[in-house]
Amino acid sequence: MIRYILRRLLLLVPVLVGLSMLVFAIARLLPGDPVRLAAGPNASAADVASVAREFGLDQPLPLQYWHYVTGLLQGDWGVSIFSRRPVIEDLAAYLPATLELVLAAMLLAVAIGIPAGLMAAVYRDRWPDFLSRAVSLGAISMPRFFLGLLFQLGFAMWLGWLPLSGRFPLTEDPPATITGLLTLDALLTGQWHAFGIALQHLALPAIAMSLSPLATITRMMRASTIEVLQQDYVTTERALGLSARLILFKYVLKNAVSATLTVIGLYFGWLLGGTVLVETVFDWPGLGLYATQAVLTQDFMPIIGVTLCIGTLFVLVNLLVDLLYGLLNPRVRLR
Repeated sequence: MIRYILRRLLLLVPVLVGLSMLVFAIARLLPGDPVRLAAGPNASAADVASVAREFGLDQPLPLQYWHYVTGLLQGDWGVSIFSRRPVIEDLAAYLPATLELVLAAMLLAVAIGIPAGLMAAVYRDRWPDFLSRAVSLGAISMPRFFLGLLFQLGFAMWLGWLPLSGRFPLTEDPPATITGLLTLDALLTGQWHAFGIALQHLALPAIAMSLSPLATITRMMRASTIEVLQQDYVTTERALGLSARLILFKYVLKNAVSATLTVIGLYFGWLLGGTVLVETVFDWPGLGLYATQAVLTQDFMPIIGVTLCIGTLFVLVNLLVDLLYGLLNPRVRLR
């Protein structure tokens, strides 16, 4: 197991190197002149050249990439052309908000999708199954940004139950920063009022993001459960007189959820890179909003930094999924 983890961590290096080369090249080849945008509309040629020298953009592309990679090894992720702030500081400020949103969405999707898929398989071709099919089809076919707008219109503007946008109101004192996740920090510090406020702001964007993975997890769990229920060992357990509840929750559930783990890992990475629209609709200060601003201003370093950050998290999450798969399924347990 330890050798497998070390091997996967070593494979992370060429993946991130290739990703950095690809994104670095694409960012440089995009049309437009970010240096002139940063210098301002009234900047002279000398001012533009000065800004280019300041950020090393007057050097050949291979040399620029070499300086960037050597800086990465020293913890330097570059500097934003427009904000003049180190990218690593911006990532540290925006990443916790995105992680909190994605984790909340995946928690909802897993907590509802796995039991719903299990029950749909047990009551196959009956009303629970038909209900799960209808809900899954509607959830996966509805764009997330449109759902977000509907939620804002219904629950925030018409009913007034939840906040319209933002992560935490300026008029309230946020919890002390420990992890950067407001709900978790409020729980760790015992600030229940702040926890309630943070949870209210998190509810609508998390629900909007959770519906698509919830539908997929439900359908995958249903298909896996039906397949497991048809296995010979399940028939043998029934013949031995074991209760249906024991068979379902002790044997069938563990084997059926193993196949669903892969989908959960893929969706986690997909949500990390797909928060742009939801964060924009709800004015959520995360990586998606940060990346959107960087793209609109053609700010290279933040774009590359966000991509590398999401790529690293995606590989680590899939490593965790592989380990959980080995723990749940002894036949493929890693050594």
